[in-house]
Amino acid sequence: MSRRNNKPEEELPKGKLSRESFQEAIQILKFIQPYKWYFIGGLILLVLGGSTFVFVPKIIGEMGNVATGQSKWPLTLGQLGMLLGGLAILQSLMSFTQILLFTKVSESGMADLRTAVFQKLITLPIPYYDERRVGDMTSRITNDVSTLSSLFSFTLAQFVRQIVTLVGSIIMIGLMSPKLSLIMLSTLPLIVLLVRFVGGRVRKLSKARQDVLAKSNVIVEENLHSIQIVKAFVNEFFEKKRYGGMVQKVVDASMKLAFARGGLVVIIFAMLFGALFFVVYMGMVMVQNGNLLLGDFLAFAMYTMVVAGAIGSLGGIYEQVLTALGATERVREILTENSEIEVSGKALTDDERFQGFIEYKNVQFTYPTRADIEVLQDINLRIQEGQKVAFVGASGSGKSTLVRLLLRFYEPTGGQLLVDGKNATDYDLALYRKNMAIVPQEVILFGGTIRENILYGKPDASDEEVIEAAQKANAWEFISTFPETLDTIVGERGVKLSGGQRQRIAIARAILRNPSILLLDEATSSLDAESERVVQDALNVLMEGRTAIIIAHRLATIRDVDCIYVLDNGRIIEQGTHTELSLIEDGAYSNLARLQFDLNEV
Repeated sequence: MSRRNNKPEEELPKGKLSRESFQEAIQILKFIQPYKWYFIGGLILLVLGGSTFVFVPKIIGEMGNVATGQSKWPLTLGQLGMLLGGLAILQSLMSFTQILLFTKVSESGMADLRTAVFQKLITLPIPYYDERRVGDMTSRITNDVSTLSSLFSFTLAQFVRQIVTLVGSIIMIGLMSPKLSLIMLSTLPLIVLLVRFVGGRVRKLSKARQDVLAKSNVIVEENLHSIQIVKAFVNEFFEKKRYGGMVQKVVDASMKLAFARGGLVVIIFAMLFGALFFVVYMGMVMVQNGNLLLGDFLAFAMYTMVVAGAIGSLGGIYEQVLTALGATERVREILTENSEIEVSGKALTDDERFQGFIEYKNVQFTYPTRADIEVLQDINLRIQEGQKVAFVGASGSGKSTLVRLLLRFYEPTGGQLLVDGKNATDYDLALYRKNMAIVPQEVILFGGTIRENILYGKPDASDEEVIEAAQKANAWEFISTFPETLDTIVGERGVKLSGGQRQRIAIARAILRNPSILLLDEATSSLDAESERVVQDALNVLMEGRTAIIIAHRLATIRDVDCIYVLDNGRIIEQGTHTELSLIEDGAYSNLARLQFDLNEV
């Protein structure tokens, strides 16, 4: 069962504040470089907005002084009210514009980043995917990039606003009452330390909850991907019980988290209100002694709450920045990988077409993930232009590996692979693969229309070319019966089509590509007799005039090929035509043939 690591709710790993992490973050900034003026404009509005807000408590305090007849400002209560309203409107407009500017930066920049990551992923070699989980890579292009988007659209704005507000408020209270400001500021570090300590416990419990939630999501994903197996074994009750038990663990973890969060809220409120009450008491004493105006005290109390709120917010922003740094590192890990191919929509020209002569010379191979197992040993074979050959052998004998090497999904660990007399590695990889087409045993269709799936062989083909390819593949017969014909949706992985229909769509795709070298990987092994006959007729059309390599289990489909290579444990042990190999007494091929049909009939 496939386990994907695509968990949008899971807490992302955090990075560390270091020189290296900032260098990684700077590399990501190049994606917002084209939108730098939007970014600069947003920063200016942020600073102006934060600076404007700093004066709000002072104006409110001065309104108190005017009301008690103690104000030194030559303004009436109404004029102060109008000034306050004007500042509110101005700040609202600046906040609105700043949100638009930062959204433009984050969405456009992160769209470019997503495109760059996706392009990098699809140009990485197959060995890269052998060592990694697809869900993890999907998470990087979704969750990690979304985290970076939040950094530029919200977190960074909050950080600048809180810093401006914090510094401005501290300056204001210092000017108003140095003594009271020292009392207030001396209590805040203790609050921050306590919140930091308890907050660490909350984060651990939050991570534990997310881990359990992720496990419950895995159960759901496994069941949905394998629903036919679940139903075939009538295991609905078992799966319900398994999922229910995991969900209960989520509840238990959530209750522990809620208890810790509740305790954190109690501590924060107790400390903040305790400090606030102490400052209020000292302030009232100063007002009573005539050392502080009542309106100034009102402003001071408001500034105290603003400073406390800003410090509290910075703790959360710090956590978000660490998360963003971790996301940056993971995204950069992909972007710094070496691509095997350059993305290009250039079509293959006639001069770039292969003749189709293939030669394996002393080829040896071991998979990177299984370096201790030699999959191919001293393979030597020549396939002439236009020949049709077949690879036969037990599972694990090396048949599919020979095809994967020809496609250059992997490179030989020894020997040479030549195409048209030239080392395969000397060709441009994109040009090289455009000369080939494969019809696999398990056809993978994309979830769009039939037209889109056939066009995958030649994206710029006309409808006439698509229909002609479908006719040659014996696919038009069933396509034309659909109400939407070529625009019929095939469903995820082609689930709305039968196996034979999917196979014929794949053949039409290969026909449209018009390859010099055709690779058939057991293309009819999973079909019924009637579907196999129709598909085999289409394959015969497809193989005309081109070099074809067939991996086959059903020997009846390869009777007429030019040469059959029998493999065993990574070596070629027999080669010849169907008739020649069938006559070898106790030969590997003749033994296989006896199991499938009566040799007296051949």
